[in-house]
Order: sequence, then C-alpha cells, then structure tokens
Amino acid sequence: MVIVTGLSGAGKSQALRCLEDMGYFCVDNLPPTLIPKFAELCAQTDRGINNIALVVDIRGGEFFQALSEVLEQLEQCDIAYEILFLEASDEVLVRRYKESRRRHPLGTHGEVLRNIREERVLLEEIRGRADKIIDTSNLKPQQLKGKLVDLFGSDGASYQLLITVISFGFKYGIPLDSDLVIDVRFLPNPYYDPAMRPLSGNDPVVRDFVFNSPVTTKFMNKFTDLVEFLIPCYIDEGKTTLMIAIGCTGGMHRSVALANHLGEILRGKEYRVTVSHRDIGRVG
Repeated sequence: MVIVTGLSGAGKSQALRCLEDMGYFCVDNLPPTLIPKFAELCAQTDRGINNIALVVDIRGGEFFQALSEVLEQLEQCDIAYEILFLEASDEVLVRRYKESRRRHPLGTHGEVLRNIREERVLLEEIRGRADKIIDTSNLKPQQLKGKLVDLFGSDGASYQLLITVISFGFKYGIPLDSDLVIDVRFLPNPYYDPAMRPLSGNDPVVRDFVFNSPVTTKFMNKFTDLVEFLIPCYIDEGKTTLMIAIGCTGGMHRSVALANHLGEILRGKEYRVTVSHRDIGRVG
C-alpha cells in the first residue's frame, strides 16, 4: 500500500495516474478511517489485489485528522504501507494555482500563498512520517513518472509499453486509434491466386507466398529496425500503449501475415504484445 499525500498542487493526481499505469489499484481522496476496511476488502477479492495506492490529503477536512491513528492501526494489523509525500516551493505552487484557476482546499479567502503556508503547518506531522519525499518544483510530469517507477515499480516488465499490432484493409478505413500506420499494398498479393483467395495470412501457404518475396524480407528487416528504435523512445516519453496498424487492400492476406510476424519478433524481445486482425472474413 502506498499512501500518497502532500501539498495541494504538488502533483498527487499525476502521481496517482502513474501508479495506476504501473498496475496499482488506485483511489483518490479516501477518508483515512476507511483505509483498514478497504485494505481488508482488497485482500479478500478473487482478483488478488496486492498493490494499492491511495491519495489522502487535506481535502478530507476533519477526516484527514484521523490519519495518524489509522496508520497506527495499520501497523497493529501488520498491513504494510509506505507514505509518499509530494511537495513544491511556494512560488511554484502559487503559479500552478494561478494557471489552473482552481481554488485551494483551504481557500476561504483569495490569498493562495497564505493557504499554502497554512497547509504546510497542518502537514508537518505526516511529512515527518513519510518514507519517500519528492519535491516536484522542477520536475516535468515525465520526470515524476520516472521517479515513481524507480521507487514503486515491482519489476520492469510490469511497466513495459503495451503494444498492439493490428492488421486491416484500407477499403474499410484506417483504425482510428492507430499510432503507426504502414501500407503494405506494394507486396505480392495472394488474392490473385484462386487457391489462396479464400484463405488468410494465418494460413501457412499464404504466409509462405508473402515471405518468399525478397521485397517482403527486406521491408520487414527495415520496418522491424524502425519499430525497435521507436519503442524505447516512446517508453521514455511516458507512452503506455502503442498501436501499430498494418494495412493491405482487404485486410485478409498480406497485412495479416506481416502483423503475425512482427508480433512474434517483438514477443521475442520480451515486450507485451497483442496481435489482432480486424477485417478477416469481412465482406463488402
């Protein structure tokens, strides 16, 4: 269990999104008195929820005051937890509030700086109990994400980019959520062989026909190099999903064979990959 707390405007919502991408079950603004019961419910589920991230902060009002007692209760129940405290300089927090035009949780008046200083005093005790403290004053969102992965990522594989390779037919339109679109209509087309026309790129005879062409082999080598170059760049930029769409005319033969082949190559590199074929069997 990671309890995320800290100053308003310091990046707790961003941190929660990062932890969610890392596989944590996340809840924002949970009243502290409900934490032990929530942990118990998670332990009893069939899903096997082992990683929990909770944002608990000053928005809870009088409920937040019970946090210290709840932490002692968790320790008595042998529930393991860590406290992540996020903070930033007064100047940065004021600027963020001015840019977002949101009201500070303690904002019964318009003096944001005064609210921030009041909140610092209220959070002194929980800051002193924090296991990890991150100052986000000079951190970009991607840098914050990197720190969280280093601190709370259970293993590298759990945070890898999720790659979807999809085949499609241009006659039915390009998949709307594609990130990379590759047109392979320049490759030899099995459609013109009556014996292969009713088959798909999943069939060995069609696959062999497509890959027996030197053009296909040369293209796949270059295309695979490009994809393997791009993947680490996407990961560094914080991208969590990548859809590679490979299209031919009808989405039955060439695109299917190449999508399967690319999926096998990427799985061999230990990336998380799914392969799907949108237009197999489609008529019209």
